Amino acid sequence: MDSGAIRVFVTGGTFDKEYDEIRGRLYFQDTHLPEMLRMGRSRVDVEIRTLMMIDSLEMTDADRDLIAANCLDAAEDRIVITHGTDTMVQTAALLAARVPGKTIVLTGAMIPIAFGSSDGLFNLGGALSVAQVLPPGVYVAMNGRVFPWDVVRKNPDTGVFERTR
Repeated sequence: MDSGAIRVFVTGGTFDKEYDEIRGRLYFQDTHLPEMLRMGRSRVDVEIRTLMMIDSLEMTDADRDLIAANCLDAAEDRIVITHGTDTMVQTAALLAARVPGKTIVLTGAMIPIAFGSSDGLFNLGGALSVAQVLPPGVYVAMNGRVFPWDVVRKNPDTGVFERTR
């Protein structure tokens, strides 16, 4: 049953990485989602739940199963998932196979929000907007573009999401 809110599941990815200036590495601490919603002056009713904070290259089948189970169990019919970009399409494919009847939009960032010049804020706003109007299905929303899950890939040479057909 749709409660009117959009469920947001956080899984990590570049979106939520922090930079350790001493060791020169990226790491996870906590999600930036509430701060980003404040910065964007969002008026969308959201329910946020952090499922994991990992790089998508480290995501396992068990992690994807957990994401799918949470999507199935969510009272909301509209879901946004923040996800690392490297395996976003792989997760989208699993969700398309396992979670019928809901609108699910995956989004992420190429640059961590902590860097200040991130595309994450724009991508989050885009994902929340299209999640309100798209029909049931699984989509990827990145950099102002929205793709059905089965016609998108991340171009490994440019880092840009593009249509495959």
